[in-house]
Amino acid sequence: MLTASSATTGYLSEDELKNSPGIPSESRRRKGPVAVIECLEDIPCNPCESSCKAGAIVVGNDITNLPHLDGEKCIACQTCVYICPGQAIFMVDESLADDKATIMMPYEYRPLPEKGDIVTALDRSGRELGDAIVIAVRQTKRMDQTATVTIEVVKDWSMQARAIRIKS
Repeated sequence: MLTASSATTGYLSEDELKNSPGIPSESRRRKGPVAVIECLEDIPCNPCESSCKAGAIVVGNDITNLPHLDGEKCIACQTCVYICPGQAIFMVDESLADDKATIMMPYEYRPLPEKGDIVTALDRSGRELGDAIVIAVRQTKRMDQTATVTIEVVKDWSMQARAIRIKS
């Protein structure tokens, strides 16, 4: 459900995200990897629910409902990240030492970055946050054309960084 703020800018505000039924608590994010669902539009869609083996994502009988995440049930299987047609699901892990976090995101651009690459982390609006390191790139036949890229960032960016730009 978009507010006047997001409808005008096209981007979600921090308040909209905090109030979303798909956002796990900070304490859950600090326990280890967990899905973060940034889907706030009432559209007919439920592949995240049907692909969640742990039953952590519930849309319900009306597939225009927003997905609800039970962070305690999430086993971080990562299927929802690449299955979401709106690329609105990320895997966030704030349990790392040294004030670091990882973010797994869907990635459909080519060329794919490589493990160890230094990339530019971008926020939802495309604004540069700074350097991030690629710690994993994954693509299988089952994932079709959507790869996943996992980056390591400073923990303060864990709920901000949602895209990358490969440095040339």
